[in-house]
Amino acid sequence: MQVSLRHIFNSNGKGVMLGFAFSFFLGGCGNDGNKTPQETPKSGTLTISIDESFKPVIDSQIKVFQSSNPDIKIIARYEPEAQCLRDLTTDSTRMIIVTRGLSSEEEKFYQDSFHLRPQFMPVAYDAIAVIVNNNAKDSIFEIKDLQNMLDGTDTAHLPVMDGRSATSTVRYAMDSLLKGKPLSKRVTAARNSEEVINYVSQNPHAVGFVGINWLGEGEANDNLFIKKVRIASIRCTNCLGPTYVKPYQANIALRRYPLVRSLYYILKENFSGVGGNFANFLQYERGQLIFSKAYLWPAKMSFQIRDTQISN
Repeated sequence: MQVSLRHIFNSNGKGVMLGFAFSFFLGGCGNDGNKTPQETPKSGTLTISIDESFKPVIDSQIKVFQSSNPDIKIIARYEPEAQCLRDLTTDSTRMIIVTRGLSSEEEKFYQDSFHLRPQFMPVAYDAIAVIVNNNAKDSIFEIKDLQNMLDGTDTAHLPVMDGRSATSTVRYAMDSLLKGKPLSKRVTAARNSEEVINYVSQNPHAVGFVGINWLGEGEANDNLFIKKVRIASIRCTNCLGPTYVKPYQANIALRRYPLVRSLYYILKENFSGVGGNFANFLQYERGQLIFSKAYLWPAKMSFQIRDTQISN
């Protein structure tokens, strides 16, 4: 049984918050975990499909995790979000990292097909940064300005995204900004987030949309973003008066920045294995600190927000 790309891409059900357990003593069917009983939380191989928007920060997570677990091998595949969700329906992929949980309908599919309910939980909050060329005249936008770019009303700017369909950034733009309307044919589709940045850096009229972790350079607390593009300010929708904000961590945490999304892990594992160990790592102190250093706001740890002066 397969779930169609259209079904997975269009499904917007909110995930139920499930507590993580070390093992599920449920009868597995078609789960490759049952075929590798020698795997333990400290040794084995895990294949993960990961939303390409989060490659820099998840690369860091895997590097640190494997350094502490030398007998573990993680095979990371960076793909559009819809493909990650499709991968989870196969035996070879037990874990994915994407920007949403599972709908009740999807949970039922896994219950019927694999005789288990995948665990899923948000581990961080991300911002979609709007970037412009260093020579661009405009770097302050209203939400309406972004909507006009994406639906083709605005012909002065050239919007650039990491694809035209199936990516989490495109899904966010269509669902949250365009309220279900399709993207204009004027939207340029780059192959990935890195190409979005490169395209904007070379085109004065381009406006790009990328995950904030692609723009970091150095420690997050230093606010050192890459210099090849500028990060635009977006009007805060819940502030008093006309306030324009950048996707700094405090603005993500307080929802002052309007383009915020969650980052989830979804784990399809019915035994105590590598997947559960890595899921725990993402939720606990070391993993949460890595998210913090990558400009995301950690979902499982409390961090202090202090006022400071930032020079632009």
